[in-house]
Amino acid sequence: MLMYFALALLVAVIGLVGFWYVQTRNVEIARYEVLQADGAIELRAYPPLLVAEVTRTGTRDQAVRAGFGPLARYIFAQERGGEKIAMTAPVTQTAEGGSWTVRFIMPSGYSLDRLPKPSGADVKLTELPAARRAAIRFSGWWSDPLFTEKNAELLAWMAKHGLSPVGEPTFAYYNDPFTPGFLRRNEILYDIQ
Repeated sequence: MLMYFALALLVAVIGLVGFWYVQTRNVEIARYEVLQADGAIELRAYPPLLVAEVTRTGTRDQAVRAGFGPLARYIFAQERGGEKIAMTAPVTQTAEGGSWTVRFIMPSGYSLDRLPKPSGADVKLTELPAARRAAIRFSGWWSDPLFTEKNAELLAWMAKHGLSPVGEPTFAYYNDPFTPGFLRRNEILYDIQ
């Protein structure tokens, strides 16, 4: 009996991982070209990206949670008319002064004039210019100690390669909150001079 229970549990886990894999593969990821790779660190070239963004105050964790709701309501057409917009990855967050800008990257098929207009002044649509960015990729739960450790690794790599960051780091989150830590994809990115 115990063997049947263990087998059923194994089948359920494999099914859940398979479902997660299929779901995450159906989400468009922001395009970039890898210019240089060194383990988990890459130097990338990004084209211009259309984004919907909101600004929030508080800690990193508080701000990303507070920013997610209005952006989700915008793309799912809950506070405006028109079509829904597909979810993409990653959701990004960058410190600016005493606040945080949280962004959803818009699917590649849109132009700024083709995106539905937000219903209020909270959500803003903008185009980020093309940029070179250094990025470090890692898994795990979103936590300040983990981000501090990975940020130090990325900055050390950049210094070793003579790359100067422009501005504050951008935190990138690729998965929903229900994805187990070992399956998560997180990144820290810096624009490069």
